[in-house]
Amino acid sequence: MAKLAYLALKDFLLFVFLCVLAFSSSVSARPATFLQDFRVTWSDSHIRQLDGGRAIQLVLDQNSGCGFASKYQYLFGRVSMKIKLVPGDSAGTVTAFYMNSDTDSVRDELDFEFLGNRTGQPYTVQTNVYAHGKGDREQRINLWFDPALEFHTYSIMWNHHHVVFYVDEIPIRVYKNNEAKGIPYPKFQPMGIYSTLWEADDWATRGGLEKIDWSKAPFYAYYKDFDIEGCPMPGPSSCASNTNNWWEGAAYQALSPVEARRYRWVRMNHMIYDYCTDKSRYPVTPPECVAGI
Repeated sequence: MAKLAYLALKDFLLFVFLCVLAFSSSVSARPATFLQDFRVTWSDSHIRQLDGGRAIQLVLDQNSGCGFASKYQYLFGRVSMKIKLVPGDSAGTVTAFYMNSDTDSVRDELDFEFLGNRTGQPYTVQTNVYAHGKGDREQRINLWFDPALEFHTYSIMWNHHHVVFYVDEIPIRVYKNNEAKGIPYPKFQPMGIYSTLWEADDWATRGGLEKIDWSKAPFYAYYKDFDIEGCPMPGPSSCASNTNNWWEGAAYQALSPVEARRYRWVRMNHMIYDYCTDKSRYPVTPPECVAGI
């Protein structure tokens, strides 16, 4: 009897081990340090690791900006970072956090771009969605807080139903899967996670009217709590289509009533540009706007 109990316990422990192994191969979790899941892609002298690599500082000066990327691409999931943006007179700077398929004419991309400002002016965040190579879907909101005073969480949720951009768990943009209506949706190409700090004073602040003031350089942005949960590619081919992934669950297929109220509040009180209503660019309203975003 004792031997049977021992064998049963052994089989159970083996089952638990295999379950954990299968889960870990399909879902990536928060790295212990920056270099566990990311690599520097541009100007490693301008990216400094802090707190044992659990946080980083990005530097922009007249010599260079900088950037980093995830070591792997992912197909569906959720990615988030806590970022403290460039303080003070940041006009002409852009801090970007985005996902990109790293393909040319048919790329998919999901963008956060934080546009610097003159001291005392609100920080603007621009989002954009590229699907099957088609982009030019910019929306802009003015943040309702100073994002340079402390860290705030910026997240992208991406599943088979929609893409949602979050600021501190408040949805600021939704791009629904309307493939049934002939509207492209990013679902075939895995995407890497990227971030850059760079100078773009030809367009970033008030359409390029406000230029960067290099006497205020160097400019710093800070990152921590890198959180990736998704299907790494290459990886198990069944992961992306697995309906048991938490981000595919019923609670994540549409905004909750609370999220929907917060989303409407952002759009009513803080949105300053929406391509859907820009008749100078789009005399005919883009189909995804009519279908609902």
